Amino acid sequence: MNQQLSKLFKCEHVSDQQLKTLAEQHRSIHLNQLFHTDQTRFSQYSVQFDKIVYDFSKQRIDQTVVDALFDFAEQKQLSTWIETLFSEQQINCTEHRSAMHWALRLPKSDPSALAQQVHTQLERMYTLVEKIHAGQYRGATGEVIRDVVNIGVGGSDLGPLMVSHALSDFKLVTEKPVNVHFVSTIDGSQLSDLLHTFRPETTLFIISSKSFGTIDTLSNAQTARCWLEKSLGQTPSVLRCHFVAVSTKPEKMTEWGIAAENQFLLWDWVGGRYSLWSCIGLPIALTIGVEGFKQLLAGAHHLDQHIQHAPFKENIPVLMGLLGVWNNNLLEMQTHAVLPYDGRLKYFAAYLQQLEMESNGKSIQRNGEKTAWDTCPIVWGEVGPNAQHAFYQLLHQGTHSVSCDFIAPVKRYNANHFTYAQSAETLMEQHHLALSNCLAQSRLLAFGNQALHPDELTDLPAYKQYSGNQPSSTLLLSELNPYNLGMLIALYEHKVFVQSVIWNINPFDQWGVEKGKDIANQLLPILNGTAQDISQLDASTQGLIRILLGKYQD
Repeated sequence: MNQQLSKLFKCEHVSDQQLKTLAEQHRSIHLNQLFHTDQTRFSQYSVQFDKIVYDFSKQRIDQTVVDALFDFAEQKQLSTWIETLFSEQQINCTEHRSAMHWALRLPKSDPSALAQQVHTQLERMYTLVEKIHAGQYRGATGEVIRDVVNIGVGGSDLGPLMVSHALSDFKLVTEKPVNVHFVSTIDGSQLSDLLHTFRPETTLFIISSKSFGTIDTLSNAQTARCWLEKSLGQTPSVLRCHFVAVSTKPEKMTEWGIAAENQFLLWDWVGGRYSLWSCIGLPIALTIGVEGFKQLLAGAHHLDQHIQHAPFKENIPVLMGLLGVWNNNLLEMQTHAVLPYDGRLKYFAAYLQQLEMESNGKSIQRNGEKTAWDTCPIVWGEVGPNAQHAFYQLLHQGTHSVSCDFIAPVKRYNANHFTYAQSAETLMEQHHLALSNCLAQSRLLAFGNQALHPDELTDLPAYKQYSGNQPSSTLLLSELNPYNLGMLIALYEHKVFVQSVIWNINPFDQWGVEKGKDIANQLLPILNGTAQDISQLDASTQGLIRILLGKYQD
């Protein structure tokens, strides 16, 4: 790590004890009291940026806490670190790389060489997308491609899957409809289900792998290759017409058999979980079209400008990050729930699990020492209406303290979506039902019994009472469209970075993930029968291997 970066963490943490004292004081203060004593909480503790409103008035804070958190962020040199992020310095210190996912959404008009490099690949992707949509990209037998399968894992799957599902209302209607599918499981179950329903002649596979060495992805790709070649023959045209790939390794793509014109490049300064903005987003562009994808990038870029230039008191990712530190480290809430009230955001919580826990699930600081504070909380969640019938019981009356993010679009349906106006009217009523539940749940979590009607409080037995005081924030989008979703995703990316600065950790590596893969590769030869010696393994693993190999004896 260069000298400039190392100097950033030599400041003294003079606000640590001050924050802990404030937290002790606030443990006994209920949200009911905070709202009762301050009738201006919503206007004071909410921020609007473009088409996003962030309400954090139901957090267990007052102005003293907010000011202390801002001061703490300055102690941690947050402003300087944000500047460093938006540079080409090697901020990913353990892998000696930059972390420039923000460059993937620079506008084409940006004069930098970096932007031109990015747009060279994006323009190639756009050309392919438009060719497929026009029915001009054909398989080895000359038939039009009907099904596209993205083979990836982790960020190469979760990001494109989440966005494609979230923007289902914006699915591009073309004369030659294309269906996009996703495969990630290493056991082949997803791929097997799809291959039984597809025709090889009309199927295109995307191999998405930053390293082009991930066994999960390559095993599925090899199965797909065998399926194609069994039907269409082992000819060069099969690989050329039915496979495209996205990777940082052109030589590996070539060795596998990917034609040069079907290779799309990534860079090592793009982390997998930050890569949906690149050609890894090919399935997204195929789903919503080139213009939709450009809007997604534009929304994210706008949020990039926001974190760099907005003062802390109006800076949504900074506020989210600092409030997360307050809840996790000072109010000792070890879990955080993400609760979207829109079925299109079905995969958003799963996406954030990787983004947050793979980034900040660290215990070693940048200086090589153990972290002074706990880092990333457990992130989990589900679409709100489903969650209400699953785990809200724990949130309302359980023994755990949980912070929550509620997310909802203000507008959902309109008559232009439907042939019959009556359908639009009833669906808009359903949207209002979802919104009313979103508001009601955050209200009950915050205020407990005080949210009930006075008539309900008479002789209320203990098992029907609610303590409340569970903090939450609410994010409202004007609507869920490509531009707004781009802002929302970038918002959480930058929240993760803000917290990494406070915890003094590197959010851009994932050594725990890599080592798990290494150990799996050591065990695979034993299960495949090409290695025999298991004496150096622990007793549990030895016993399980014997069962798997059919050698277990009572």
